[in-house]
Amino acid sequence: MAEVLGRSIVFSLRGHRSVAPSCQKRSPSFLGFPLSSSLPIGPLRSSSRRFVIGTWRGRPLKGNSCSSRVQMSLGVGKSLKWWEKGLQPNMKEIGSAQDLVDSLLNEGDKLVIVDFFSPGCGGCKALHPKICQFAEMNPDVLFLQVNYEKHKSMCYSLHVHVLPFFRFYRGAHGRLCSFSCTNATIKKFKDALAKHTTGRCSLGPTKGLEESELVALAANKDLSFNYTRKPVPGLTPDEAAERVSVSPKLSVSSAPRLTKDSEDKALVAAGR
Repeated sequence: MAEVLGRSIVFSLRGHRSVAPSCQKRSPSFLGFPLSSSLPIGPLRSSSRRFVIGTWRGRPLKGNSCSSRVQMSLGVGKSLKWWEKGLQPNMKEIGSAQDLVDSLLNEGDKLVIVDFFSPGCGGCKALHPKICQFAEMNPDVLFLQVNYEKHKSMCYSLHVHVLPFFRFYRGAHGRLCSFSCTNATIKKFKDALAKHTTGRCSLGPTKGLEESELVALAANKDLSFNYTRKPVPGLTPDEAAERVSVSPKLSVSSAPRLTKDSEDKALVAAGR
């Protein structure tokens, strides 16, 4: 019986049980405490690797420490990039050239601001919180974010060569303005926003990008974007008939004037 009681039972987190060797050269112990000791029996304690009944003695058992690593990883959340912080519902990151074209065409008369930025641009990073504030104060304005590093080839086709860079679009008017600004020249952005946020209705379909820009995007082999140039509108049958009828009249009306000029020259020659 003393031999059985001389063993301490240790349970690990993995469900295994280890039995300590018997203490033959020592006084019999119960749950890890000598019977002659005045210390009370300790409660159930836990360590990072196992649960121990009583006082745990000796070095920790060797084993896989994946459980502790998992617990540490759970406590650390995914850190957001600076251009992902403070985003508003009316802010959208562009994924492709087709996405940019469709986003502009689908907004109708709504003001759309295209924000070209780069993760390594210090001016873009400093300006980003204010752009998020403008988006929050103007929920009816759509802010499109174009990451220059992801869409470098598309930015070349759109002639974007300086950052941060902004372009304003609205309805049938198409591009309203384009400029570059920083925190020092933020007034330029405020003035453009105040000027173009006034309510107005466009007559005609939404224009979006310029046709020359669409052709340049379609010609870029790095982009999967297709565009067919719009045909030049021809003359209607009535316009064509009107032009044909006008040309003979001009020739006939000019004939008497030529005759009169020749007669005048003949009279002047005769007077000499």
